[in-house]
Formats: sequence, structure tokens, C-alpha cells
Amino acid sequence: MWVHEHVGQTSATAESVWKVLRNLDEWSTWDTSMEWVRLEGPFAIGSTVVMKPIGQDEPINSVITAIVANERYADETQFEGVTLRFSHSLSATHHGTRVTHRLEIDGPACDQIAPALGPAITEDFPDAMEALLARAVAAETSAR
Repeated sequence: MWVHEHVGQTSATAESVWKVLRNLDEWSTWDTSMEWVRLEGPFAIGSTVVMKPIGQDEPINSVITAIVANERYADETQFEGVTLRFSHSLSATHHGTRVTHRLEIDGPACDQIAPALGPAITEDFPDAMEALLARAVAAETSAR
């Protein structure tokens, strides 16, 4: 298994971060790797998320695997002999919220694919995290 985590900290509440995360159709406005993202069906475990990464010819399909309001969102994508498991975990701190964006790559082709695929996917995690957290802070600020 190949694993990568990127952690961010914000003054925004977990509720504010969650509002941005759960709005999947708007992810491309802050997720720096996506041209577009579309939720097919309800925001629920088992629903499909179709997304088109920037620079890729074809969209990819993910399935939502975990939803815990204000705490965790996860989805899973099957890709060329590996399973990509993405998650965002939120935890309240004294100063706001800690957000962990994690990617796990596993499967029969993991040893061949993950060493190149993993870093290619996760290279934008810092920029995407910064944009996610900025969006949550901005939403919180405008609500005051």
C-alpha cells in the first residue's frame, strides 16, 4: 500500500469546512487538479462522483464510501489495477479545524503504478488544501 497525507489548519469551524467539502459540484472552484466535478445522485454513500482532472482526456468515476457530517468524507476510484482511496478528515482544535487529506493506493498493480501515480496525484494537495481552507474562512467571514 502507498499512503500520503497532507494536513492543513484553519481558523474556520469544521462546519464551515464541511459546507465547502460537501458541495461536490463546486469542487473545481478550489480543487486545483479538477476541470469539473459532478455528483450523480444524492450526497450519500454509494453515489457516484464524476470528475475530469485537468489535462486528462476522459473523466473518472469515484464512489462515495464515507460521510460523517463535519468529520469525514471519503471516496474510492478503481484505476488500472489499483484502488485509490481519497479522504478528508476534519477535527476541531482550540483554534479552528485541522484537515487531513489522505490518499491510499492499493491493489494488485500497486507496486508498479503507485510510485509514479501517487506523487503525480498528490503534488497539488498543498494548493488544493489552501484553497479549500480559504473558501471556508471566506464563507464564515461573509456570514458574519
